[in-house]
Amino acid sequence: MLPEPYRLHRRTDFSRTVRQGRRIGRRDLVVHVLLHDDHDSGPIPPIRVGGPRFGLIVSKAVGPAVVRHRVARRLRHICASLTAELPEGADIVIRALPGAADAPSEELLRQLRSGLRKLGTLAVSGNS
Repeated sequence: MLPEPYRLHRRTDFSRTVRQGRRIGRRDLVVHVLLHDDHDSGPIPPIRVGGPRFGLIVSKAVGPAVVRHRVARRLRHICASLTAELPEGADIVIRALPGAADAPSEELLRQLRSGLRKLGTLAVSGNS
């Protein structure tokens, strides 16, 4: 489970991360990252509670509600395992693509790690 301080809730936080952050696509995921060093202060100052914060976008293209919720639970679990390896000032939005419904959790973790490393957010020392 992903603790509350590590979640993005506000629409403005999601929008800011997707629009102003850096993005990288993987086979089953698109990863958006906005480091709070990337922008000094916009018209709406971010409210920080702590740690890196994650937001998930799992659209109907991924599958019916049961499948979408399963994908979201798996992604939250993966995000919780990465919190110690990411900078505190990072907002990360993960958009699940339709292939995420059938991808094993290990593969989703590998794709997320790969995307975060390419964006310079995750240290290179991780597995895979």
